[in-house]
Amino acid sequence: MTARAAPRSAAPRTAPRWLGYAVIAAAACSWGTWGLVIRGADRAGPLDARLDSALVMVVITLVAFALLAVERACGPRARQRPGPREWLGVAWLGLADAMNVVLLFAAYRATSLSIAVTTHYLAPLFVALASPFALRERGHPRTYLAVGVGLAGLLLLLRPWSEQLARSDLFGAACGAASALFYASNVLVNKRLYHAFTAIELMAFHGVIAAPLLVALVPHGAWGALHLRSALVLAGGAIGPGALGGVMFVWALRSVPAAHASTLTLLEPLVTVIVAVMLVGEQLAWVSWLGAALILVGAASVLDVPQRARSLGSV
Repeated sequence: MTARAAPRSAAPRTAPRWLGYAVIAAAACSWGTWGLVIRGADRAGPLDARLDSALVMVVITLVAFALLAVERACGPRARQRPGPREWLGVAWLGLADAMNVVLLFAAYRATSLSIAVTTHYLAPLFVALASPFALRERGHPRTYLAVGVGLAGLLLLLRPWSEQLARSDLFGAACGAASALFYASNVLVNKRLYHAFTAIELMAFHGVIAAPLLVALVPHGAWGALHLRSALVLAGGAIGPGALGGVMFVWALRSVPAAHASTLTLLEPLVTVIVAVMLVGEQLAWVSWLGAALILVGAASVLDVPQRARSLGSV
């Protein structure tokens, strides 16, 4: 009898590129509802941004570990065994995500939504500039053009110059830009770790660092301002756009170049403003609608970037 070939170790499968783009777009759209979540939580009284961040991250981590138990019960884990370098990457994800969330929520509290979101969405530019060095993804002119068009559309959509700037606005803008740096680093590090961890593992394990850090930052007196209704609203946001949206994004990131993924996340502020117009009754100037159209053009233009824009080597 002919000897059978030894079975090969199962390599991690990646999703089709079109599906990865669709899932990232869906995750970004879900994140666009965070404004409603925070506004709903504040109906019983304004909350400290550090309290918001801590509660959201604790719930995200708990949900991620519940999903992880289900994932491991469904089948064996066929992935490369993580080493010290990969675990250091997870620790950095926890630290960076904690800073990303608390700085973004602080920006929302300090300044207008337009200034906070505009500065936070410098992240796609940071990712596009860093991915050729951090991930060895070959840059393509269309990607940089898409980032530029998307950011221009974002400025027109949110019009941060329409309000008189105060010192609190400058502080909020600084917080938003700093959160963009941490968010951009998370995109790059997640991309490097997909070979060693599943999307749910990354979501759960990094929360072990992020959640205690954020809880430690909450002032003792802030917990007394938290009402049950506010806690339930924040928990709902943490489960939906927080945990599920995050898992969707990390899962899809393995099949989509980081620069493309970060450009598609420009859909988040677009959804935020559309929801505000449709459900809250806010009005948009015609310039803002022009900006919304440019965001869609920039996001769509990354979908058919030639294959030579792929990674130059294994990541």
